[in-house]
Amino acid sequence: MDSEEEYMSPMSSGDEIMPDDSGDEVSGAEDFDEDDFDEPDPDFGLSAKDMDKKKVAAHTVSFKVYEPSDIRRQQEEMMSDVNMILDMSKEDAAILLRHFRWNKERLLEDYMDHPEKVLEAAGLSSNSASQPKLQAVPGFVCDICCEDEEGLQTFAMKCGHRYCVDCYRHYLTQKIQDEGESARIQCPSDGCGRILDARSLDLLVTPELTDRYHELLNRTYVEDKDTFKWCPAPDCPNAIECGVKKKDLDRIVPTVECLCGYRFCFGCPNPDHQPAPCDLVKRWLKKCADDSETANWISAHTKECPKCSSTIEKNGGCNHMTCRKCKYEFCWMCMGLWSEHGTSWYNCNRYEEKSGAEARDAQTKSRTSLERYLHYYNRYANHEQSAKLDKDIAQKTEKKMVQLQTTSGMSWIEVQYLNSASQALQTCRQTLKWTYAFAFYLAKNNLTSIFEDNQKDLEMAVENLSEMFEKPIQELADPKLKVDIMDKTSYCNKRRVILLEDTAENLAKGKTATRPFLVYDFPLTKTYRQMDV
Repeated sequence: MDSEEEYMSPMSSGDEIMPDDSGDEVSGAEDFDEDDFDEPDPDFGLSAKDMDKKKVAAHTVSFKVYEPSDIRRQQEEMMSDVNMILDMSKEDAAILLRHFRWNKERLLEDYMDHPEKVLEAAGLSSNSASQPKLQAVPGFVCDICCEDEEGLQTFAMKCGHRYCVDCYRHYLTQKIQDEGESARIQCPSDGCGRILDARSLDLLVTPELTDRYHELLNRTYVEDKDTFKWCPAPDCPNAIECGVKKKDLDRIVPTVECLCGYRFCFGCPNPDHQPAPCDLVKRWLKKCADDSETANWISAHTKECPKCSSTIEKNGGCNHMTCRKCKYEFCWMCMGLWSEHGTSWYNCNRYEEKSGAEARDAQTKSRTSLERYLHYYNRYANHEQSAKLDKDIAQKTEKKMVQLQTTSGMSWIEVQYLNSASQALQTCRQTLKWTYAFAFYLAKNNLTSIFEDNQKDLEMAVENLSEMFEKPIQELADPKLKVDIMDKTSYCNKRRVILLEDTAENLAKGKTATRPFLVYDFPLTKTYRQMDV
């Protein structure tokens, strides 16, 4: 039999695909109507239905959230279409669609050209037209367990390979429960390749296993489509559809928000990391996690012996160094031979030597690189810690709101401003955290200054709101403070949008040949790239 790929039309060269979280690429991108996409957060941008009325914010992307019922309905509609057009059962239509990764257009096109070959590649070739059913066959002996008792219940799919029901059920339980298989469960007979359909499974397994089977089928539907991803929030069953392609991830940060409230990046498995692009985030996290900064510290605080290259750490004030390994004596300042220094122990007079100048230059660059990294990392880590503390505060917000109702006589609606402030603090802290990772890779120019000014304004607004939010209940009951908190909450949200909007516009402009904005894409100088250890 020819390979399956021969009967699946290739994608057009323009349809660049985005890998899923496991690293495997998925194909079969469908065209979809952007008018179907919504965004639940007002400051997040406009829904696609309003796109023709107002300019869409540069830092937003169009997306749509699907609940499990929506996913099942989509599958049913596509199966019904194929069932009607090709005049086959819905079960067989489902197997064909899964084989073509739910690309109905490619399925129909290939089927019209090579129907028998497509059916064979999808695991639907059959030797019998009868519907599968449970039955007792006189004189039957199961090839798996060798049982031959009278009235033994057996089962065979359209391929005709028959086994006892107990062996079939054990086989399916292992495949579904233990291995997590669903869409490509084959006949137990070696070399058969016939795919088990939903009707056959309903005859063989318990309702609990059937539920698990259909849950796995739903998962394959989402995972087979490159424009779909599951919401990564714990216990969230929803899926997100977003049309951003992999080739655009260097200039777009596709942040989406599920109905459960969880915000994450559609381009990578990380939580919301605006304004930093995915590749930059990956590099930053790796830089923070690996031993590169340990090596940087060693470079900044140690030197190599000029003779044997052993690593030496200066542990005293004297510049007269003696290598313990080779006993070579040299000057720590210029790395020159100590005997040439005379009595000038602490005031090296050989700075103009080529070897000494190179050593000082390398040491200065290394130390500057370390200090620069620590500047951004400390602020990144500080906002990350503050975000965690704000989250702890948010968990106590409802209790604070109840107390405020009791002490001030406000209604539940009137105290919602505290919840809004808490949400704003968490969102803005998350954004500020990633602005420092982003800033680490920026070249110094006018755009950088604007970015830093926006960053400063947002940071000051967040600190002011955080200070006001943590005041005791007695002060929070003051109507004037309530108005101040509401104003600060609105201001924080606006400053965040301004920062993200300006950054997103510059990222989009960075697609031009000059790329003046991002060091990691196209550096203005070599210095910063050398600093990125």
